[in-house]
Amino acid sequence: MTYLVRVSHIGTLREKPLHASVKAWYSEPGDLIEHPVDRYVIDIVRGDLLIEVQTGGFSSMKAKLASLLDGGHRVRIVHPIASEKWIVRCDDDGTILDRRKSPKRGDVLDVFSELVAFPQVLNDPLVELEVLMVKVDEMRVHQPGKAWRRRGWVVAERHLLEVDSAQRIDDPLSMLPSELPSQFTTRDLAEATVRPMRSAQQMVYCLRESGSLETVGKVGNSLLYRSPHCS
Repeated sequence: MTYLVRVSHIGTLREKPLHASVKAWYSEPGDLIEHPVDRYVIDIVRGDLLIEVQTGGFSSMKAKLASLLDGGHRVRIVHPIASEKWIVRCDDDGTILDRRKSPKRGDVLDVFSELVAFPQVLNDPLVELEVLMVKVDEMRVHQPGKAWRRRGWVVAERHLLEVDSAQRIDDPLSMLPSELPSQFTTRDLAEATVRPMRSAQQMVYCLRESGSLETVGKVGNSLLYRSPHCS
């Protein structure tokens, strides 16, 4: 699934372009946009389903999500991850200086780095999680003294170029590699996913806290995990 969209006018003062574009792409006829529910404003209301587009860290929506779930609402979190990113450097007037493709490519497993904020929602019957793989322009401006690793080039905003795919996470364990043994360590997971240990630790933490994994022993100094549904 592909879709090209540019949003030239942002609906709310603080809304970033990527958030506005994903919301516009995801909306369907009959949806209520920026609609009040209880004491919050919801991105998209579709019948009894509340849809929140979360382009940044999940921790910022922790209190809001907890309140909505306490109220018995069904909530779908839509999270875009950049499978392809173009770095666009601009001057103070917004004129593009250069544009290059970033070597970094995101994948669906990156969502675990955000889920550490509230991993329990992975198996909450009122919560749905959908990951969008997208292509984006990352607009950067120069601010001396900031972002020293990027020599002062800070991210100003991101623009949606294309949506490649959407994946609903119904079973968190289905995200793990099929070649992973039924019982495994964090290092096994890091090697199977070809990801750093920190990333594997985040995945294991989220899956364990949500009840998708249990600790069954140790191999040397490493904990051994498996699904509680395994015989």
